[in-house]
Amino acid sequence: MPRDLRASKLIALKEIAEALNSTNDMVQMLNDVLAKLLQVTGFSTGWIFMIGENCGSSCVATHQLPEALNANEQSVMCGSECWCVTSFMQNKLHRAVNIIECSRIIYAAERQFGDTGGITHHASVPLKAGEDLYGLLNVAEPGKEHFKEDELSMLQAIAYQIGTAVKRIRLYQAQEKNAELYAKLGNVIQKINAIEDINQLPLQAIKLIGDTFGWEHVSLFFYEQQQLSLRVQYSDRQVKKEWQSINLDQAGPISTAFLENRLLILSEKHTVKSEVCMSLLPVGIPPFASAAAIPLRIRNRPIGVLFISSPVRKRFDDYYEDFMYSLGDHFTLSIENLRVYEQRRELARMEERNRMARDLHDSVIQKVFSLSFLAKGAETVLAGKEPVAERSLQEIRKLSQEALKEMRTLIWQLRPAGLEHGLLTALKQYGNSMDLTVHEQVTGVRELPRAIEEALWRIGQEALNNVKKHAGTNTVYIHLVKSEQFASLKIMDKGKGFSEETRKGRLSMGMLTMRERAETLGGELIIESGLGEPTIVHVTIPIVVSPDLGEEE
Repeated sequence: MPRDLRASKLIALKEIAEALNSTNDMVQMLNDVLAKLLQVTGFSTGWIFMIGENCGSSCVATHQLPEALNANEQSVMCGSECWCVTSFMQNKLHRAVNIIECSRIIYAAERQFGDTGGITHHASVPLKAGEDLYGLLNVAEPGKEHFKEDELSMLQAIAYQIGTAVKRIRLYQAQEKNAELYAKLGNVIQKINAIEDINQLPLQAIKLIGDTFGWEHVSLFFYEQQQLSLRVQYSDRQVKKEWQSINLDQAGPISTAFLENRLLILSEKHTVKSEVCMSLLPVGIPPFASAAAIPLRIRNRPIGVLFISSPVRKRFDDYYEDFMYSLGDHFTLSIENLRVYEQRRELARMEERNRMARDLHDSVIQKVFSLSFLAKGAETVLAGKEPVAERSLQEIRKLSQEALKEMRTLIWQLRPAGLEHGLLTALKQYGNSMDLTVHEQVTGVRELPRAIEEALWRIGQEALNNVKKHAGTNTVYIHLVKSEQFASLKIMDKGKGFSEETRKGRLSMGMLTMRERAETLGGELIIESGLGEPTIVHVTIPIVVSPDLGEEE
């Protein structure tokens, strides 16, 4: 290469490099560098296509296009119907090449869109950085039907520079987007942490997530009873509470994310098959072109999945894995923090109920009992002497006895009689009060934390009520297990049982409170039954030692 040509090439590359590094705005950078390229090379016109994988092409930069290509808001430059774009998308264009004829020019000339400016041919150069392909650089000059090798070589060098700049800007934009996402995540977590009702947290949190990130569809699944249970769905900016179960072998990518405890992104890189979409239709997830399944973890143990889906292709391809995992982990941490807070509140409520029960028993009940006793004594003294006073004393004694009965009922509700002697004793007494024959068994001797004992007592009450109302039997078996890691209560009757459909109906109504009590303490409620089979209500609540709270969930 002659010295002056080599010097000219170096000057051109230097000036173009300066233009490439002057901005992080992609469109502005491409237009600026195209103008600079034409200035230093002497070509009269040029245009740049950005081409995405399987996503078509778009003309993002032009300079001095002839009238025919500029007509109708550059309509001829739209679409992928030309040799260079088609070859690029078929991965057949790897270096700078001469184009024999420009099909877009021919098309515009045939339809008399305007003057072609004497342009019939152009050179095409792929824009790439390493193995990454981004688009095409096209340049042309009136009457020029062939580009020399040194011209193509210079265009090739410039195209590499442009490709590198495109990669740099895309990385910058990705980092900028990631920073924006983390800022939004911070706001979301702050708002979620302000929610005080643990039973409303999933519903409100999923709406916050969907609204903040603009995702089309969000579903929340928790693992229970060897199934994935759908709890909340967000779609069309509306959120609703659900209670549907899906087997692990039918939940497709949701099962994979849960079982393998890893993030799963579905897009064109991982083909979204129609059968995958169809398998999730029964739980209300519409067909999607892309999706993300985020495992929800407690101490790295999966407890559920946050499933995000979209009809838009490659919707989640640009999201960093760290962000997705952070979203899932922060969401789970918010649930756990609220559970701990709820436990503290429940402990405070229990302590206050116990104090009130003691005060009522030690003061009010004793005084009412004394009033009844005194009224009875006065009746005896005045018997037959003062009929009016005697009737008044009888009325006082009757009212005091009724007040005493109501007060004892109130104390029972505040602190059930017998619970101080153990959970099984209280449940057996409660069952006997309903004419149930209770067979009890206990494994383990440790003392249960008060919050867990209270929760098991309330769940046991509801289970015994259901036996009395629905089982068709008066015999019930209770097994309490108290280990160092968990407390477990199993209540079984050998009644008439009920079908799977009836079970689901009951779960959404009468047994919902039982389940929520268990889950508030991080536990799990399992109900097993069938027509003509025993019904088993089995609740398990973990016991975790917390350094600041002592023993609790």
